[in-house]
Amino acid sequence: MLTQMIPEIGHYALVIALLLAAVQAVMPLAGAATRRPLWMAYARPMASGQFLFVAIAYACLTASYLLDDFSVMNVANNSNSMLPWYYKLSAVWGNHEGSVLLWSLMLAGWGYFASRFSRELPRDMVARVMGVMGLVCAGFLLFILVTSNPFERILPHVPADGADLNPLLQDIGLILHPPMLYMGYVGFSVVFAFAIAALLGGRLDAAWARWARPWTNLAWASLTVGIALGSWWAYYELGWGGWWFWDPVENASLLPWLTGTALMHSLAVTEKRGAFKSWTLLLAITTFSLSLLGTFLVRSGVLTSVHAFANDPSRGFFILMLLGITVGLSLLVFALRAPRVSHKVGFGWLSRDALLLVNNLMLVIMTVTVLMGTVYPLLLDALNLGKISVGPPYFNALFVPLTLIMSVFMGLGPISRWKDTAPNLLVRRLWLAAVVAVVLGAALPLLFAEHWSAPVAIGLIAALWIVLPMLRDLYDKVRRASSIGAGFRKLSLAYWGMQLGHLGVAVTIIGVAVVSNYNIERNVRMGPGDSVQVVGYTFTMTELTDRRGANFLADRAVIEVQRNDRQRSFTMTPEKRLYLATGMPMTQVALRPGLFRDLYVAMGEDLGDGTWAMRVQYKPFVRWLWLGALLMAIGGLLAVADKRYRRMATAPDPEEAVLKAAAGDRGKEATA
Repeated sequence: MLTQMIPEIGHYALVIALLLAAVQAVMPLAGAATRRPLWMAYARPMASGQFLFVAIAYACLTASYLLDDFSVMNVANNSNSMLPWYYKLSAVWGNHEGSVLLWSLMLAGWGYFASRFSRELPRDMVARVMGVMGLVCAGFLLFILVTSNPFERILPHVPADGADLNPLLQDIGLILHPPMLYMGYVGFSVVFAFAIAALLGGRLDAAWARWARPWTNLAWASLTVGIALGSWWAYYELGWGGWWFWDPVENASLLPWLTGTALMHSLAVTEKRGAFKSWTLLLAITTFSLSLLGTFLVRSGVLTSVHAFANDPSRGFFILMLLGITVGLSLLVFALRAPRVSHKVGFGWLSRDALLLVNNLMLVIMTVTVLMGTVYPLLLDALNLGKISVGPPYFNALFVPLTLIMSVFMGLGPISRWKDTAPNLLVRRLWLAAVVAVVLGAALPLLFAEHWSAPVAIGLIAALWIVLPMLRDLYDKVRRASSIGAGFRKLSLAYWGMQLGHLGVAVTIIGVAVVSNYNIERNVRMGPGDSVQVVGYTFTMTELTDRRGANFLADRAVIEVQRNDRQRSFTMTPEKRLYLATGMPMTQVALRPGLFRDLYVAMGEDLGDGTWAMRVQYKPFVRWLWLGALLMAIGGLLAVADKRYRRMATAPDPEEAVLKAAAGDRGKEATA
């Protein structure tokens, strides 16, 4: 009986969570506006209660999947009794309704942790931050209950079994990718709430920047890992060996990452120099707005993609309204209140401030470039002005040069000084790095390829130009200390985070340049006994076998691979799977990974005479793409762990000061 009530428990938990979010949205904001401490005190308990009830709802949906409750439409449409239990867990968010519930759970979770780790913030600031978070949470919970209820029943005709999870999603990458991506998307809501709170309260100073930076870095690191996991999944799961195709849904995740990167650097200037205040606020609003735009694109049905969830226009319209209200109101508040928190701080044209501003502008131009290439075809189609396709040539032609220009300024940044830098200082410190970067970058392509490639050389020069000035800066900082050990101990975690983040960018540039220009692919017809040679490796199909999985049948090729200059060999086993519940075929590629190259084999179609179409690829340095993303994410986490963020500067709470003063006056009167 209890198991049959689980969906109802989940549904009512969402209703209670919505009511708590509404209280969280109204009472603290009203209390901050009227300076009522009791009303402001609603912020933290409402955030905790909302997180608790959304977590209960999510647990109920998960239980429905694990118990194969096919009376729940969401379970019947996205699961199957033969589905392994771990894929049932990922099936919870492998659909529109469940993914929005996961989004809401993470949104409530970010709000809860923001309330827990904000004990040193002034009470009115906490009230405004939690109030804005409550408004956003209420919007998404209302969206779930009105258009996307995951607990909707199929009664009285309950199907005997479910339709199964999309085979594309039955993979470890899709167990990890969406939660990390959503954590990044939703994490920017905290920074957005801080920005609106600063505008409403008229307070934006170095202490505010220190409060906002850890949340920004944590959200950015999560989004970085989420994007990298999605790229990794597309690389090995879709069977074509690509790692980025400028798909509209891929672009939807890249947009907030670009502006989030600009926001991190802008916050650094605001904290250190008190500059870029209005720019920082605008970037915080833009980044979260782009996260909502990504949600709209994925769930509105305006585009078709293997990543898209829903094609219901009513849902898209609801999210579009939520996006419009969020963007419209936040920009209105910005227009009215930004002059109160901003003031001009001077700096020279050759300073760290100026270089960070240029890099921010480059990131914004990249964002506009990707946004236009993604949205423009959709607008033309919506207005019946024709259909156009914007693909990789457009994005690469604009994005790659902008990245190279940005890398020039990234190399100058670590050596430059705040406020102003003498040109001769930069020349003295960087001339050797420039010479070494050009010489090594031009020569290295000759060492690992048969032909010299100008794009690879340019990419290596850009990467070396980013890394070598960092090493010079590290050397200068350690050299000034009494000993090498003392010099390293003096360096903060935030500094190491910056170094790792920039190193990650350089490693990613190398990976992109090399694999894009030196990738080798052979599409061949192979049967038992057939061989093909690719870059010093001989691939020989030794046999074809069958195998049965938990919910699929597979044809498997056994490929023996031998490196021509060595005696030992190894085996690769690509598969062509047929999933029983859906009848959908899938390619399971075989990978032989390595730090400097991947070997990649994928089965195509059965050609009918005992042979198969096979795709054999040699992909040099492809792992550096994800290694670079990992280094960037670790850099962001190191910055979060810096000690100055663990001991936030305690700012005086105006409400507490008033209460203490009032209590003191009453004590004096009583004594008299």
